Amino acid sequence: MVKYDVQLDAVFSALAHPARRTMLARLGKGEATVGELAQPLDMSLPAVTKHLKVLERAKLISRSRNAQWRPCRLEQEPLNAASGWIEAQRAIWQSRLDRLESYLHDMEKSERKKR
Repeated sequence: MVKYDVQLDAVFSALAHPARRTMLARLGKGEATVGELAQPLDMSLPAVTKHLKVLERAKLISRSRNAQWRPCRLEQEPLNAASGWIEAQRAIWQSRLDRLESYLHDMEKSERKKR
């Protein structure tokens, strides 16, 4: 049975939308307010807020209070977990492809010997 990681599922789900990826890219440069995150996007502030809630549930961002401002900050750990999962999958597939390549070379050598 496959073991599912709910947190990892939330991260990949959050990363699935281009607006959320745009917001995360902006937050990679430093903290930003909701207005600053909304500026390059063609959507209403309520829509931006909904996307931010998805990012918060995935723990990709956190919000702090600074007087009347609530700046958003990128949280690195969930991205590191997703990156680690992707890297593990890449290593598995690379190993499989290497074995296939070796097998095909062996078959080719065998065919040459038969001729």
